[in-house]
Amino acid sequence: MPRKLSSIAPDWWDYTTLDAELIRDAAALTPEKMARLSRPGFKVVMFDSLEEFYLAEALEYINAWRQSTPDNPVGICGPIGPTEQLPLVARLVNDLNLEIKSAHFWGMDEWFLDGREAPVTHPLSFERADRELCFSRIRKQLVMPDSNLHFPKADTAAYRRTWDAGVRCAVMQGGQGDVKHWAFNDPPKRAGKYRDNPPPPAEFRKLATRVVDLHPLTIAQNARTSGGGNISLVPTQAISVGPAETWKAEKVSIWQAGMHDNPFGQRLTCLMIAKKLPDAAVPMSLLADHPNVQFNYYRKGLGTCDVEMH
Repeated sequence: MPRKLSSIAPDWWDYTTLDAELIRDAAALTPEKMARLSRPGFKVVMFDSLEEFYLAEALEYINAWRQSTPDNPVGICGPIGPTEQLPLVARLVNDLNLEIKSAHFWGMDEWFLDGREAPVTHPLSFERADRELCFSRIRKQLVMPDSNLHFPKADTAAYRRTWDAGVRCAVMQGGQGDVKHWAFNDPPKRAGKYRDNPPPPAEFRKLATRVVDLHPLTIAQNARTSGGGNISLVPTQAISVGPAETWKAEKVSIWQAGMHDNPFGQRLTCLMIAKKLPDAAVPMSLLADHPNVQFNYYRKGLGTCDVEMH
C-alpha cells in the first residue's frame, strides 16, 4: 500500500510521510529523554553553552589532525552549517603551533550552477567559506598544502578517488537541515519505482558523491540561514558527499545548535537512530546502521514541540 503524500511537497519523499505514531513519539521527547537514547554505536551529548558546543566541534578537527603523519595521513570531512567552529579551528592550530601539513580535509558539498560547481567567487560558495573562515587564517608554515584540501566538483571522479587514496577519515562532521539531511543527501523525488515507497535504506546507502536535486525545504532553509530569505538566490541543485563515503568515515558527528533544524526535527532523527528505524524519507535516520555516530546538541537550542501561537 502506498504511503501518504508529503504535506510539504507531494512530488517528494520527506518526514511528513512517516507513521503518525512515530511523529507523536518524537514530539513528546524531552532533552532528558533524548540523552537517555544513547546506545552502543550511538551517543547523545548535550552542551549547556554555545561556547562549549563550538569549541568541542573545533576540537574534533584538532584531535583528528593530531593523529596524522606523513606515513599515515588522517583527515576530517566538515560541513558548512554550522560554520562557527571554523575560525576556532584556525585559532587553535595557530595558538598550539600545530603543524598539520600531512593532514587532510574534505568539504562535504557545494552548489551546482550552470553545469558546474559554484565558483569560489559566488557569495554562497562553500569552498570560499571554508577557506576564508579557516584555512586562510592558519599560518602558512603550519597549514596543509592545497593538494590536501578536497572540495567536490561537478566531475566527482577525482573527489571520490581521494576517499580510497590511503587517507583515513577519522571524523565526518555534519549539521542537520529542515529536511533531515546531512550534507545534501536529501530525500528523493516520489517518481518511477519510488512512487509508492521510498528507496530501501540499503539502496540509498550505495549512493556516492553526486549532483542532487534539492528538496523545496532545503532551498527555503538555505535562503533563511544564508541568503536573508531571498529564495531566488539559492541554487536548486548541489554536489553532495554520499552515504558511500560517509560509511568510510570512522565516526559521524552531527552538530545541532538549534539554528538549522527545528525542535521537532532534532528529536525525530535522534529517536529513529536510537531505535534503529532507518527510512530514506528521513535521510539522517540511515545513520542508524553506521557503527559510530554521535549527536551533539545545544540544550537550549532544543526548544519544545508545544503548540504556541505567534
